[in-house]
Amino acid sequence: MLSLVSTSEAKSRFSEVIRQVRNGRTVRVSWRGKPVAEIRPIPEAPPSVEERQAELERRGVLVPAANPVGRFAPIARAPGALQRFLDDRGE
Repeated sequence: MLSLVSTSEAKSRFSEVIRQVRNGRTVRVSWRGKPVAEIRPIPEAPPSVEERQAELERRGVLVPAANPVGRFAPIARAPGALQRFLDDRGE
């Protein structure tokens, strides 16, 4: 559930806003009628990569590929490649 409060209302009723958040509600804070912040409960467990990706897509931060090609696979696996690289650099 979502509620909207102004910055002055959030300031004067901060304890009430926090109580709502503790009860699972998300509270949006507006400034001059435009939402500028959200106060929401911290999830118990961190979201999975898929959940985080879905959230970013929902917010418009990520745009899914038009023609997904699948997962990336390593081009080659050469045992000791890292050590050879570091040896070449003198490290």
